[in-house]
Amino acid sequence: MAKTDKEEFLSLLRSYQGIIHKVNLIYFSVSEDRKDNFQEVVYNMWKAYPALKNKDKIASWIYAISINTSISKIRKDSRYTFSGDMESINISSLDDDVEVTIDFQRLLDAIRQLKEADKSIMLLYLEDYSYNEIGDIIGISSSNVGARINRAKKQLEKLLK
Repeated sequence: MAKTDKEEFLSLLRSYQGIIHKVNLIYFSVSEDRKDNFQEVVYNMWKAYPALKNKDKIASWIYAISINTSISKIRKDSRYTFSGDMESINISSLDDDVEVTIDFQRLLDAIRQLKEADKSIMLLYLEDYSYNEIGDIIGISSSNVGARINRAKKQLEKLLK
């Protein structure tokens, strides 16, 4: 990779690292796990960067790599589960400038109890991505996205009562 490509990649990473932190926050409750996964996501982005063609959709590309890397890590590491007792976040150890309130903590704990794909879908939905964009990132139809969002909302509503 040429020096300008390397500089461009590092600039992109500085600008969009918040996406990786958000995905990590949804999938990993322990700070060390978030840090390890952050490095893995950056590595996977670095490998895929030369083949990136549509630089207009950088955020979607980063979400896709972050989500897929997180799910792969969880599947490889048997100590992670999607629906067990959720370890509470140590608020002082959060990455980035994520402000955690009690309501946010409750929502985060509830989202962590969703199925793996639904976690990603709800994260993207909360980030105001359209159903079509979510479908493209996750690899499902927009109508399936809508159905899954409705089911996840009902499940979250029950979990938050």
